[in-house]
Amino acid sequence: MSEFRFSDALLSWFDVHGRHDLPWQVADDPYKVWVSEIMLQQTQVKTVLQYFERFIQRFPTVNDLGTANWDDVAPYWAGLGYYARARNLHKAAGIVASQGHFPTDLEGWMALPGIGRSTAGALMSLGLRQYGVIMDGNVKRVLARFFAIEDDLSKPIHERNMWNIAEDLCPTERNHDYTQAIMDLGATVCTPKKPLCLYCPMQAHCQAHQQGLEQQLPFKKTKKPVPVKSAQVLLIKDQQHWLWQQRPHSGLWGGLWCLPIIEEPQQFADLCQNLGLSQVIQRAEITHSFTHFTWQLEALCFEVPADQQQQVLNQLGGQWLKPEMANDMGIPTAMKKLISAVQV
Repeated sequence: MSEFRFSDALLSWFDVHGRHDLPWQVADDPYKVWVSEIMLQQTQVKTVLQYFERFIQRFPTVNDLGTANWDDVAPYWAGLGYYARARNLHKAAGIVASQGHFPTDLEGWMALPGIGRSTAGALMSLGLRQYGVIMDGNVKRVLARFFAIEDDLSKPIHERNMWNIAEDLCPTERNHDYTQAIMDLGATVCTPKKPLCLYCPMQAHCQAHQQGLEQQLPFKKTKKPVPVKSAQVLLIKDQQHWLWQQRPHSGLWGGLWCLPIIEEPQQFADLCQNLGLSQVIQRAEITHSFTHFTWQLEALCFEVPADQQQQVLNQLGGQWLKPEMANDMGIPTAMKKLISAVQV
């Protein structure tokens, strides 16, 4: 099938069945496209829709985001996960705000923190309405099935081949529609599991479909079991207030507010002894999964009298906050789970 026919069939399908009403599908605002592209990394559209409008209302322009403090930004990302995305977006927005204009070419976008080749291509195509090529998970899946590519696409040599194919197929006319169309096809029809081949405009020419390989492609490495780690969470209560700490800006949950987490049992016991905490009034357990490990967290709740609060604050730092106040300041999903478990 020629390049023209592939793109033509895809665009004809998109005109009827594609997504045309997403809030970041705007012709004159690369900033909104940029925010959406970063949010959509590792995250489904239905989840991003819950965060995007609120984020844009608070930071309507790249200048608003670039000149804001991270402490103002964090609450509007809390719960989306992969917080390095948000820190890079914030840092990059600061660079663009200081330069006074958006990048105008692929290299300019890729020079910003957190923007790789595919995201830069999306910003050229969807943000600036210029020529751009993308290679996200949806595109890899569509092309791997269409051409029955059985290679391990995580290897650089095979990924370069995929880029060559994507560039060969990508049209210059209606480029932004094509970019959205191939993402939509992968997200709604050529899905990872149980693809809806009956409704696919590529069905008659899809080599994976002809060979019955839809479910096997793209090639998937056997996943190694993720390690399970355990830690204890120190929940110190002063009536309605809990003691919260702001995590370091780098690393896991950077800059978000969190209950103190101690991974070494002896360190936890020594800390409780030093603070005079002996009476556990409640226990709660949750499990939270990350990409590379699963965390089993056990929260132990202690209540402290008023005359002991300053000692606790001096030793641990942080702030006394009601859970709903901490939530407004930005807390990770695991902490929201713990709040629910404790308040049951």
